[in-house]
Amino acid sequence: MNMIVCIKQVIDPEAPPASFKIDPSSNKVVPPAGVSPIIDPYAEYAVEAALKLKDALGGKITAISLGTNQLRDIAKKPLAMGADELILLEDESFDEGDSWSTAYALAMSIKKLGDYDIIFCGREASDWNAGQVGSGIAELLGLPSVTLAKKIDITDGKARVERVTDEGYEVIELSLPALITVSNEIGEPRYPTIKGIMAAKKKEAVIWKPADIGVEVSQLGAAGRHTKLLKLFQPVREGKCEIVEGESPEEAAANLALKLREAKIL
Repeated sequence: MNMIVCIKQVIDPEAPPASFKIDPSSNKVVPPAGVSPIIDPYAEYAVEAALKLKDALGGKITAISLGTNQLRDIAKKPLAMGADELILLEDESFDEGDSWSTAYALAMSIKKLGDYDIIFCGREASDWNAGQVGSGIAELLGLPSVTLAKKIDITDGKARVERVTDEGYEVIELSLPALITVSNEIGEPRYPTIKGIMAAKKKEAVIWKPADIGVEVSQLGAAGRHTKLLKLFQPVREGKCEIVEGESPEEAAANLALKLREAKIL
């Protein structure tokens, strides 16, 4: 099995909300001071899905990440977990893309790799939560795809996937090669072992520029966007509390009912 996992470095979503700032003039998030980026948590689930198949069937896992100034120690986490190769699409022309231009760059890099059975993506990235890149890659490569997989079995060149739904799950069978997105239902990502961390330190990431994947910079990043971001802002959340009193619990309850009726809640 040759598997490809798309990963992404993001601002740690567990960072204190007060540390997040937005520059209104550029519509960009200002990285919180002193907070290290991490591999997107959903991407870690995608790595785990690939590792489960590698454990059962053998094969190779290639992780691909797109961005600029990616911290090597962070980007190498899939290698420490058990992936075999890391490719970084690293160039300023990849910056500020939307779901389409990101999916296009990843799809062209996967096309360059050529030999693969399954592409794994997280259900969405924890920074923008769009959930479109995985399906976009599948569309650009002409592949069948399944989203929100909770279990994957491979038999005779086909994948049998249990896909999460609001009511439970459904079972889908599709031919390989295919693209599958996963979330936490696949199981907790494994911790890198000391041996894995040491092995990852010795491996060098492969760096690809736009010319390496055969694309024009006009189709990438901000230049290749199909959407326009009008305004990025932090919502203002306000709350108001009113204490309803009474001489007794029964009177307080009656007064509360009157207040709710006045507010047309009852």
